[in-house]
Order: sequence, then C-alpha cells, then structure tokens
Amino acid sequence: MTGAQPGWQGDAEAIAGKTMQAIAAASTMEALRQVEVRAVGRQGEISLLMRQIPTIPPAERKAFGQLVNRLQQEAEAALAQRKEQLIQALIDAELADDTFDVTLPGIARPRGHVHPLALVTDKVESVFTSMGFHVLDYPEVESEFNNFEALNIPSWHPARDMQDTFWLDDGHLLRTHTSSGQVRTMHQFAPPFRAIFPGKVFRYEATDASHEHTFHQVEGLMIDRHVSVAHLLDSMRTLLTAILERDVEIRLRPGYFPFVEPGFELDISCQVCGGKGCPVCKQSGWLELLPCGLVHPQVLRAGGLDPAEWQGWAFGLGLSRLVMMRYGVPDVRLLLSGDARFLSAF
Repeated sequence: MTGAQPGWQGDAEAIAGKTMQAIAAASTMEALRQVEVRAVGRQGEISLLMRQIPTIPPAERKAFGQLVNRLQQEAEAALAQRKEQLIQALIDAELADDTFDVTLPGIARPRGHVHPLALVTDKVESVFTSMGFHVLDYPEVESEFNNFEALNIPSWHPARDMQDTFWLDDGHLLRTHTSSGQVRTMHQFAPPFRAIFPGKVFRYEATDASHEHTFHQVEGLMIDRHVSVAHLLDSMRTLLTAILERDVEIRLRPGYFPFVEPGFELDISCQVCGGKGCPVCKQSGWLELLPCGLVHPQVLRAGGLDPAEWQGWAFGLGLSRLVMMRYGVPDVRLLLSGDARFLSAF
C-alpha cells in the first residue's frame, strides 16, 4: 500500500511481528504450544483480529480481511517449521549421546485381535452375500409388536414364557431374537427377496456354559412364490460347511415355533467334544444351533403379504454357538468376557 498506513494495519502487523519473535525464541515443544495458543488459538491475538471487522471502515474491510488471513497463514507456517526444527534437535541430541545404541530393537507395540464373533459374522455375511442375500441391521430396542405380536405370539401365548424378556419403562424391550426383523424386512422390500440380519439379542435367564444373557444371532429370511424345506436345508448345509471348513453331521427334528409352520430344530454334532458328550452339549453329543421352518401365514399377513401368493422360509442361527463350534470354545461366557488372554488366541 502507498501513503500513510491505516491504524489497523500497523496494529495487525505489530501483533504478527511479536508472534514471529516468540516462535523463533521457543526452545521447547511446550513453549511453542503456548505461543500457538496465544497467537492462532480460538482466543488467539491473530484470530481475534477478525472480530474487529465491524469496527473497520467499510471500504477497508476487504483489505483488512486479506491482511489478517495472510498473517495467520504466515504464523501457522512458521509454527510448523519451528516444530520440525525442535523435533530434529531432539533427534540430534539423542544421536550425539554416547550411551545411545542405534542397534537396539525398537519397542514392540502390542497388536489387537479381531474378535471371534466378528470373524464368524464376516464369514456368514460373505457366504450369504454370495447367494444373493441382503445384509440388514435392525434396532436392538424393539416394540412388542415386532418382537412378539407380528410373529404370531400374542400376549396370552405360552411361547412368551420361553423367552424371559428385559422390559423397558416405556413399554419397549430388548429384542429376544433377531426374528423381530422379519416383519420389518417384509415392509421394507417388495417380494421376492432374501435377506439376513445379524446382531445381539438379550434374554433374562441364568447363564451356563451354553447360555448367556447377551448373545449373538443371525436371522435369515427368503420370500418367493415357491419355496420348500429342501431350499432351506441346502442353504444351511452350504453355510455350515463354509464356516466350519469341514463336513459336519446334522439332524433335523420337529420343533415348535409360533412364527413358522412346519418348524424344525437343526442340531449339529458337538464340535467341542466330537459328539462324545460335554457340558456345552449337556452330555448329549448334539447342540441346538438353528431353529427354522416355513414362515407362518400369520407372519406373512403381519408383513403385508398374501400367504396365498407368497411363501417363505426363515431361520435363527445362534452365532455365539457357531463360534463355539468353529473354534472349540468350551464356554459361551468367554466370548463377552473381555479377557485379552482369550482374544489373543484369535
């Protein structure tokens, strides 16, 4: 600029000059940090210059803003340069120390581990994605309608006694099974469709080697015009072979579940004891893994579908138990124990 400088320009440049001197004089990282806060922090001297814009004559405001921006950029560049100088000075001092041995190995930083539940869940999702399934996620806090009523379990139904429930003060609940996502999916997608929805479920019950109050499931649902139990079994065999990486013995037993008809229990030969009997399988050699069946007409109606036109199958796979079978884990409570020694095995 030519001629006499406006007063604000001299004030701004004086602040910037003082800041540059303080940066150059800073001999430690902590001193440099204090200079940075005083200069360009939220309440720093250069930062506060912008708040003076209303006091500057309108014709000079643009030039004032440009000047303050330039001064701030110069200050930040000087801070970064001085930081590099101080770091290099520390490195040089260490290298000049006769007691410093550059051949010593560095400090080994411990690495985390992927949780076995995450490993198996990723694999399950990969298997079903390859078969054309959507992978969906639904709330853990559910309505009574989605968790019970829509699944053909009215308030008087004895099946509610099979699932001790965590109720919330507002009338909602912590979902007792991932089956609560079935009607949500029917309302979300136009048939035909196929989807799985993995996640945590909660039941107010005593814990033992194969039962936990918080555990993981994955629900599977396929809706089409013509489906059968054979389609369901083929998908389950494909899944179990892929996860366990070997052929396993399974059995299908009739089972009662209000939301499927007919319903089945798919059991797997216990992989912890090899079918000989252990606390996990309650000495039976078999572990209940996968309730399944053809979707009940009442559930289809609750999802807005006509059971005369559409059919479906569904399953509720115990992910926690599948992890136990995959890795030979003897107690389901280990999965959510937070024990780093257990997790380090994976």
